[in-house]
Amino acid sequence: MSDTHDHSSLAPTGSSGSPIRPLPQPTPPREPEVTEDAGTQALSDALRSSFVIVKIIMVILVAIFFGSGVFTVPSQEQAIKLRFGKPVGTGNAMLLDPGLHWSFPYPIDEIVRIPTGQKSVRSTVGWFAITPEQEAAKEEPASGPSINPAADGYTITADANIIHVRTTLNYRITDPLKYALNFVSASNMVQNALNNAIVHASSRTKVDDALRLDRLGFQEKILNRVKELAALQGLGIELAPSTVEILPPRYLKEPFEQVNSADSERRQAVDKAVGEASRIESNSKAEAASILNAGQIASTRLISNVRAEANYFLDQLPRYNANPSLFMARLQVDALHKVLTNAADKEFNGTDRPIRTLLSREPQRPPQAPVQ
Repeated sequence: MSDTHDHSSLAPTGSSGSPIRPLPQPTPPREPEVTEDAGTQALSDALRSSFVIVKIIMVILVAIFFGSGVFTVPSQEQAIKLRFGKPVGTGNAMLLDPGLHWSFPYPIDEIVRIPTGQKSVRSTVGWFAITPEQEAAKEEPASGPSINPAADGYTITADANIIHVRTTLNYRITDPLKYALNFVSASNMVQNALNNAIVHASSRTKVDDALRLDRLGFQEKILNRVKELAALQGLGIELAPSTVEILPPRYLKEPFEQVNSADSERRQAVDKAVGEASRIESNSKAEAASILNAGQIASTRLISNVRAEANYFLDQLPRYNANPSLFMARLQVDALHKVLTNAADKEFNGTDRPIRTLLSREPQRPPQAPVQ
């Protein structure tokens, strides 16, 4: 009790001298006891399992997201990677060669594929309307008495005639960057250049030249115009061998066929005449060459004989000058020897008389047997 008294004497006192008692401290609230039953525990386990599954799915989705950026460029293509619409790299480094590559999935990156092999476009002007079935069967649609501008395409020639022209243009891409980046659709630009070239070439060519006389020249005009426009517009292409089809107006097909037939007959007649003329000329040249060769041979032989006789005369001249009588006698003997070589009988009557020779005497008759 003394301890209690001592402690109380040390307590502060108020103005009246009575000690001040401390206020009682508040007791903290007791946490309510949570009673976990089996259902709550099951729900908690299910939530934890769901969170784990969601995490796994998110990881898989992230892997798929980045894995979807793997792509392959085939051997006949090149590619350009666009990141937010801007090419990645500079110059030729923009081009992705054939092989395996990676990029961020769309819409971060976009892959523009550029074929490096041969491409082709077909003109859309200058040809009559035809269905794919008729095209496959190689059948022309029925034609009316005149052309139908609403359905049939055509071009006008330099002499104000009408023809049908269709071209299948083959080309290769030589500058993929220009071809892919400078145009929304470069193939459409090539097709427009081809259509322009057909109209341009037709307006500068006469109908007979385009259909019969100079078909190759007309085709070259079309292709040269395409080359000019491709260089002017910077398409980055190079032309390959292409096909150009040229037909007269379909409602005038029969008259044009008659003209073509007559022209074909004319060419055949001209070719035959030219062949005959060539044959005659060749034979004449051969005969002239033969005559010239024969004359040359005869001339050479004559000159050779004359030269031989002249040499012989020059060789005999000194002998004659030395003894003319002996030389003349020897010549006579040689001449007689040549003359009498084939004579059957030879008679010499002396040297002081003229020599007489009986040549080829009649044969004597055999004696006849006595008649009994």
